[in-house]
Formats: sequence, structure tokens, C-alpha cells
Amino acid sequence: MLASLALLVGLPLALAAEHPSCAPLVPVTFDNTTIPGLLGKWVYITGASKYPPHIAELKVVKYAVFSFFPGSREDELNVTETTRVNETCVVRNTSKIQVFWHNSTLVHVDDQVVSTAELIQSDKDLLILKHFNANFLGLSLSARTPNVSKEHLEEFNAHLRCLGFTEEEVFFTSEKDACPLPWEKTGEGDEEPQLG
Repeated sequence: MLASLALLVGLPLALAAEHPSCAPLVPVTFDNTTIPGLLGKWVYITGASKYPPHIAELKVVKYAVFSFFPGSREDELNVTETTRVNETCVVRNTSKIQVFWHNSTLVHVDDQVVSTAELIQSDKDLLILKHFNANFLGLSLSARTPNVSKEHLEEFNAHLRCLGFTEEEVFFTSEKDACPLPWEKTGEGDEEPQLG
């Protein structure tokens, strides 16, 4: 069973690697510098998924920023998320990411939905995650700032094409839809985030 799963998960990458313009996605092998490098603020830029519940979610997320903080154990990260879903800003401080050192994966459980991801080797100011949900593939790009270079975006889009994603399955956020962050002072007329 496990060998079959590994074959199924690796098949799209193997097929993509056959195409000369498709560079393989290389997962990061976690070491003692990996998790400290993830800590802090990230801006969600774009994502794609073949998993139907995530496609529905990606369609309504207009902007998202999140921060990773050390958890109570070395294999746990706390997450604070500020997201604009359609016209509503939502702040959540209850998420946790489990760090699995033995296979270098991150697992997020949200509303009983388990999401597993591999961190993909990239620039230190980019966070590329390859998601696995019920054997459906996903890829997301976040960055330390809302501005990503044209070259980095083109590279990410090439990965998406190589993994078989269509333009209809890729969703971008926009900085113009940013929510005020909880620690920022809001001016008159700014929408106050709701705690979720």
C-alpha cells in the first residue's frame, strides 16, 4: 500500500521531469535551521489545488497573511492568520502545524481536515509548499512581502504547468484587499478584523 502511494504521489513529478523545461520540485530535508527560517510573517500570494474543498476555499480568499511562532514543543508551530474571505476579514489564532522531522513534512489540521505539505527548496524569502490532500495535489506560494519578483513568479507558474495545473485552477490574492493586521492601528473607515 505504501509503495503504491509513493508511486502515485511521485508519478506526476516523474512525468513532469521527462519534459526538458520542467525542473523537479526538490523538497527540503529538515534540519535544525529549517523551522527557525520559517518563523515570522508570510504573505500568501497564489495557490492551486486539485482538491475540491481547497479549490472552493481558494476562490474566496482575496488576501491572506500569516505568521509562524514556536509551539510548546519542538515539533509544533503556532499560526496566526489574517484572511479576507470575500469581503470579510477574519483573524484566527488557533491553528497549529505539526512538524514531522522523520519525513520532512508539515501537517495542518483545520476543521477536521488534514493537510500535509512538503517545503520546496527555493529562495529564503519564498515559501513554496507542495500540498497533499486525499491524493490530490496542490502548490502554494507565499513570500515575506506582498511583492514577488517577475522571475520568481514565472518559475512558480512553470512548476504549476509542469504539475498539470490549468489557469482556471490557479488563484491569486491582491494586496489591495489586505486586511488591517491585529497589531496595526486602524484608521477611520478601516474594517476591523473578526476573530474566527
